Amino acid sequence: MNAYYPQQESSLLTKRGIIFLAIIVIHVLVIYAFASGLAKSGKRYLQTILQTNIINQEKVKELPPPPPPVDLKERPPIQVVAPEVSITIPVETAPITVVKPPPPPAPVVVRPPPPGTPVQVTFRPDISNYYPEAARREGQEGRAIIKICVNQQGKIDSADVATSSGFPELDEAAIKVAKAYRFKPATSEGKPVSSCPTLPVKFELHMTG
Repeated sequence: MNAYYPQQESSLLTKRGIIFLAIIVIHVLVIYAFASGLAKSGKRYLQTILQTNIINQEKVKELPPPPPPVDLKERPPIQVVAPEVSITIPVETAPITVVKPPPPPAPVVVRPPPPGTPVQVTFRPDISNYYPEAARREGQEGRAIIKICVNQQGKIDSADVATSSGFPELDEAAIKVAKAYRFKPATSEGKPVSSCPTLPVKFELHMTG
């Protein structure tokens, strides 16, 4: 029993040494592979970084200069654009009413004034009462025309011989006859006016048998 245990332990040690050596070799290989791969990748990464920096520098050279710094103390004016407002108001169209012009006023009819009226006799005296006796005895006859002027009251203002009868006595008797008449004054436009008409006075004898 005692001779068996030392041999078994030596074999165990040998196996352990081999395993340990294999582990070390594996670690060395892994480290080498990792180092070589890391170096390659690092080289590539470094080249990429250098190329990127070169490209970025070229782009920076081509870019325009930056704008001047903005002074924050002076703020730019704020431009407010008012929105366009469209207001639509409905308009009610009122019906069109045609207003007819008023008819023209009726023409004013100007009536002519009433025609004037001549002197009108209101009292006629008896001529035989004014026939002169001397003219009768001498057989004097004649016709005298007397011009008389009648005022607005119908009274005689004057009486004159316009045409003689041929006998002075008969003319004087004719004036007396004219003054014995009564007249209504003449009118013009409905109002009494003065006028001077003529009045014939005829003297004639009537023979009795």
